[in-house]
Amino acid sequence: MALARRHDPVAIIVRYSQVGAEAMDAAPSLKVISKHGSGTDTIDKAAAASRGIEVKAAVGANAAAVAEQAMALLLACAKSVVQLNDRMHHGHWDKATHKSVELAGRTVGVVGLGAIGRRFARMAAAMDMRVIGFDPFAKDLPEYVQPVDLPTLWREADAISLHCPLTDENRNLVNAGTLAQCKRGVMIINTGRGGLVDEAALLAALESGQVAMAGLDAFAQEPTPKDHPFFGHPRLVLSPHIGGVTGDAYVNMGIAAARNVLAVVGRGVAV
Repeated sequence: MALARRHDPVAIIVRYSQVGAEAMDAAPSLKVISKHGSGTDTIDKAAAASRGIEVKAAVGANAAAVAEQAMALLLACAKSVVQLNDRMHHGHWDKATHKSVELAGRTVGVVGLGAIGRRFARMAAAMDMRVIGFDPFAKDLPEYVQPVDLPTLWREADAISLHCPLTDENRNLVNAGTLAQCKRGVMIINTGRGGLVDEAALLAALESGQVAMAGLDAFAQEPTPKDHPFFGHPRLVLSPHIGGVTGDAYVNMGIAAARNVLAVVGRGVAV
């Protein structure tokens, strides 16, 4: 806020910081807030709209990176990669006792079919998975994605991958009630926003076996507290919200964020 007051910018490019009404009021010339990333939940969009400030996201700039992370988490869950690696390093040979999950022929439910969700769906389809998806705003879906409503997705999916933005309407979308509708042994993958998942409900479902494994790259509180109950759980694969953190994605997001600024403050400027 101090920087905004000192420089009165016409544009702000932001990566991690919150941008609220006070920061906007500190920069009366502000026309656009451009996110160096795809999620804008750290920006008070209602406050921006009431002040005539546009909010832009670098949509699709990190799609490959995040979709790959989601698939990596799904494969790690299905193939027990983390657990078997640890066992091997401790001298165990579990060939006679371990069975992994084969994903080919199984159904994956994709919640959110924007650039990231579609890319993940394409990878899943290439692995001969049946892909069902829910997104009330998606149009012209590829033929390998079968659109369904949420009750159908919960009921039919063997694995569920979350790729939607966090809103007031979908907060705690994955909760005790929706998890109870799922197949027993479902796998949950979240590379979207931590607030999409009721963490206590997910933990309870893991303990009961309703959820077999979960792969998470986003959490309700970030960084996660050191005493978080997820830590050390044998059926959780965790990463510190780095799905979109690759060298290529950072360049793509930076270019997209700058283009979004120029689209607002430099109409007609060649980029």
